[in-house]
Amino acid sequence: MPKPLINDLPEEDRPREKLTKWGPQALSNAELIAIFLRVGVTGKSAIEVAQELLDTHGSLRSLGRANVKEIAKQHGVGPAKAAQISAAFELGLRSAKEEMNKASVASPKEIYTLMSPILSHQSCEKVFLLLVDTRLKHERTIELSHGSVTESICHPRDVLHHALLHQSYGFILIHNHPSGDASPSEADKRMTQAIREAAELMQLRFIDHLIIGSPNNHRDAYYSFREHGFFN
Repeated sequence: MPKPLINDLPEEDRPREKLTKWGPQALSNAELIAIFLRVGVTGKSAIEVAQELLDTHGSLRSLGRANVKEIAKQHGVGPAKAAQISAAFELGLRSAKEEMNKASVASPKEIYTLMSPILSHQSCEKVFLLLVDTRLKHERTIELSHGSVTESICHPRDVLHHALLHQSYGFILIHNHPSGDASPSEADKRMTQAIREAAELMQLRFIDHLIIGSPNNHRDAYYSFREHGFFN
């Protein structure tokens, strides 16, 4: 028996109708993506095409990292629908950035909550600088570098330049590990040490360096140099 298409489903089970009645949180990832796809292909509903797209990329996180050409390769998607899906991820990213203004970053957990929506979908390493006021409230976010899959480049002068220019009380360094393992590399440790020494000379407060990965049963979502005693 052929599988039902979306129009064959009871009205209350269709993604758009469910979203209107219950809100977006009531929909699965596949159902949310299906709203952008609108229609499926012969023998497959938009929900099934959406689920295949998620299965191909392995997770919503990985799909968010994919570019339009990669998404468009999926049967039943194509360039136009791929552009809509990519735009949806970008809107979510920009919304997360707007939430930053004056957010508290007094603890590693708060820093992770603030930055993980921006960094968790990145396919290469990026380094961000958070400038904070005396109450440890976020003032400004600056992207310092855009590296390779396994390495980012950040020099102490780049960090101190922005902190001094904006007359900030202190700063926090954040970067991601696309592999998902937040454990610091030797290069991460050397970079942190060099920036700490430079900050001390300039009498700037280096609050923390956070590495963002992805959590699973065997690893943490982030690594905080402060929590591990580096700044004690």
